[in-house]
Amino acid sequence: MKIGLEVHVQLPTASKMFCSCPTADADTPNTHVCPTCLGMPGSRPVMNRKAMEYGIMLAKMLNCEVSDTVWFSRKTYFYPDMSKSVQITQYDNPVGSGGVYSLGGKKPIRITRIHLEEDPGKTKRVGDQSSLIDYNRSGIPLAEIVTEPDLSSPAEAREFLKQLIADIRHTIDLPDGGERSIRCDCNISVGKERCEVKNVTGLRNVERALTFEAVRQTKVLKAGGKIDRETRRFDEERGVTVSVRKKELESDYGYIDEPDLGIFRIGELAKSISVKESPLEMSVRLSREYGIDSKAAQQIVSTSVDLAKAFEKIAAAAGSAQTAMSWTAGVISANWKTFETGGGDIEGIVGIVKRFSDGEITDVETGMELKAYMTGTDIRTAGDRSSGLDQIIEDYLSAHPEIISEIRKNGKAVNRIIGHVMEETRGMHSSSDIVSAAKRIIDSKI
Repeated sequence: MKIGLEVHVQLPTASKMFCSCPTADADTPNTHVCPTCLGMPGSRPVMNRKAMEYGIMLAKMLNCEVSDTVWFSRKTYFYPDMSKSVQITQYDNPVGSGGVYSLGGKKPIRITRIHLEEDPGKTKRVGDQSSLIDYNRSGIPLAEIVTEPDLSSPAEAREFLKQLIADIRHTIDLPDGGERSIRCDCNISVGKERCEVKNVTGLRNVERALTFEAVRQTKVLKAGGKIDRETRRFDEERGVTVSVRKKELESDYGYIDEPDLGIFRIGELAKSISVKESPLEMSVRLSREYGIDSKAAQQIVSTSVDLAKAFEKIAAAAGSAQTAMSWTAGVISANWKTFETGGGDIEGIVGIVKRFSDGEITDVETGMELKAYMTGTDIRTAGDRSSGLDQIIEDYLSAHPEIISEIRKNGKAVNRIIGHVMEETRGMHSSSDIVSAAKRIIDSKI
């Protein structure tokens, strides 16, 4: 089985690709339009510089070779959601090509190209015979990322797309939801010929569509049939792919150079653009530089890139990656969302852990201060609750000393303590607080 993806990313610019119409959501159809994005006679496109910058950033993230010179083409467009009957896109000279993107830091996925183009409008079916078209989306900047068929299963395609989307959002500060979405065309072949499933949205739907298509193609081939090269769509309600049309060949699109835009020399611009470290790169680096478990590093980064940055500051201040990891993965991570929402200062957290590493406060006091600081609660209230929790755990360990040796053999034995404490406290403490306190006390005894 071979799977390749074409990922369409709506770029977060304020205006459209070739005109000044806004890209913001609109309640009324066909209000964010003008003669240029509708392709009226006499109108001329003007390139959105910010869209080009975003394209370069994504090309660098994907380790592509960024072209020194790029230009656009007119692609014959057969469908009414693009009113001018052509789509302005890149063909001969895309922004980037020949990239490699690492899946999970292990498997290389080749990137054929990344190019810029304008989005079509939206078509809405009305009954069986009619459709309505909203051109508000028409002309919004798109970056299309095309992979080689290096993915070998629907589950792997889903994992690849999940990681890629996280890195894209981080690299260009792409917001969630709204009109700025990420859509995917899925190409899959079980035998020699491939089919394309167009415009699939959502990780789960990508996996469902590819799974159905893999089973369908396998059944056709086993029955002695032939796979037709075609475009299909995914019916989310029924969980099936449906044939839409015979797949067009490149020659059918009749590409010609776009005469109104000219040539763009982006070499110097590309050199001036730096790309933020991606979440994947950060987790791999944290594991390598600080000697922490790769899964633990991924968990911290997936919780929040800012949490991972906080870990590095804490490690530098405390002089110990293990100390930083213990507190970051425990009480700091458990209270991070509250802390982030409240706009807290990370230096306060760093200072508390530094005092612990200098021997100025105990681990119990450190946990109390961190929670109080991160949640904005009174330190005395936090102390009373934390001390009571610690005492319950200590009493249970005193009554059941054999559990320490059990935990040495099987870490899951700690669940006995957690269950007892939750029953004793009757919901006074959150499960994350109990787990953190139990782990801290048990670690000190093992």
